[in-house]
Amino acid sequence: MIENEISYIIRGAIFKVYNALGPGLLESAYEVALAHELIENNLNVRRQVGLPLIYDNIKMEIGYRIDLIVENKVIIEIKSVENLLDVHHKQVITYLKLSNIKLGILVNFNVDQITKGIFRKVNNL
Repeated sequence: MIENEISYIIRGAIFKVYNALGPGLLESAYEVALAHELIENNLNVRRQVGLPLIYDNIKMEIGYRIDLIVENKVIIEIKSVENLLDVHHKQVITYLKLSNIKLGILVNFNVDQITKGIFRKVNNL
């Protein structure tokens, strides 16, 4: 499956979770529910994946965690905040670069309309 096909399924799962739970919960609640929906759609999902920082040819385990990686091709970063900041968007781009993954989705569940809370990010490898 290519990234766009995976992204389509992810988007549907985001809508389903949002419609069931609504806004205002902790990010961890959305993470568990979204992972469940994606697994129900027969996708391989890993949660809280450690991301090492490689600097000057030294691998440093410093505690970066990617919320979800789907099919080893798409990163999902989950937020439940009043307003997304530029740093949230930059975080996803940096995770994409560090992991060599092409597509990322930033989703903020704390919105009135979930369509306003989903953002695609592409790593220009």
